[in-house]
Amino acid sequence: MTHRLARSLLSLCVFSTIASPVAFAEPTSVGPGEGRLDIIAWPGYIERGQSDKNYDWVTQFEKETGCAVNVKTAATSDEMVSLMAKGGYDLVTASGDASLRLIMGKRVQAINTALIPNWKNVDPRLKDAPWFTVAGKVYGTPYQWGPNLLMYNTKTFPTPPDSWSVVFTKQQLPDGKSNSGRVQAYDGPIYIADAALFVKATQPQLGITDPYELNEQQYEAVLKVLRDQHALIHRYWHDATVQMSDFKNEDVVASGSWPYQANVLKSEGQPIATTIPKEGVTGWADTTMMHTDAKHPNCAYKWMNWSLTPKVQGDVAAWFGSLPAVPAGCKASTLLGDKGCETNGYGSFAKIAFWKTPVAKGGKYVSYSRWTQDYIAIMGGR
Repeated sequence: MTHRLARSLLSLCVFSTIASPVAFAEPTSVGPGEGRLDIIAWPGYIERGQSDKNYDWVTQFEKETGCAVNVKTAATSDEMVSLMAKGGYDLVTASGDASLRLIMGKRVQAINTALIPNWKNVDPRLKDAPWFTVAGKVYGTPYQWGPNLLMYNTKTFPTPPDSWSVVFTKQQLPDGKSNSGRVQAYDGPIYIADAALFVKATQPQLGITDPYELNEQQYEAVLKVLRDQHALIHRYWHDATVQMSDFKNEDVVASGSWPYQANVLKSEGQPIATTIPKEGVTGWADTTMMHTDAKHPNCAYKWMNWSLTPKVQGDVAAWFGSLPAVPAGCKASTLLGDKGCETNGYGSFAKIAFWKTPVAKGGKYVSYSRWTQDYIAIMGGR
């Protein structure tokens, strides 16, 4: 908890001192690469064939540009915000619960999309997304997106569970055993939105319309659900590898998860499946964003353009279990295959409440700083 607390408090300090996006002079051309590029990314997002030789979208980029790619992986959005605050990086693959904090905290700069030829490939549904577009300025290029699905053990649930209640309320599961100690929750304040979706459906009298915009009454009802859930939790997870191990070895049978974990477990022959419950799901749409003090801006622009190549988009989606930010990526990768986007949930876009940073809006809603403090307390059993 100490490390999580430190990360969260640092991100809280960054967000609590925001004023407005900082203005930068956008470049008008991209020059020769500086020879190096430092990127903060989610695990599995930037592969050079070391994990599997078939998955490599770095080597060709390095050969064509002369930009040597160095990757620092981060397990949570709060960790990404913390690393960007320290500096020394050019790019970050930020999820929606981090991107606004980075913009308002003056950690990233607006980009000139005219310098990114492959910008034309971006899914129109993502081009003006509010988690990376502020006051008409674009603060990055979309990378990948996907839903936070309910992952479950098919031996425990012969029929797919249709509600998030299996992880939020104490009950007997279809195998006759309690769910106590057999479910997980995500280790991050943004998980409050998952509980808000559940409360929105089960307590409609509260009038929740947006799980990221909660007034005090709505917020307290959501926190009660999360405090009650604490007694059921086996682990608050943020490491995908640890979650997969828990499903294989620790009798964990249900949790919110990413398609990546489910795909890996199924490929290993594990009795795992996923579903979108009736209450809906949250999700992530990640953006490649450039640090305000990027030392290698030309290489950064070259990478952002490269990352929007349809084949690269398809290859990333195949490896991570995500969806391309470029629709053409669904057909451009032999690794993803013709049905890969369908399998990963391409048709679920309209059902997803995408992560975004909660903002107070003059005190009307509970801000992310409160989310951070309260969720740390809940994970600690308070």
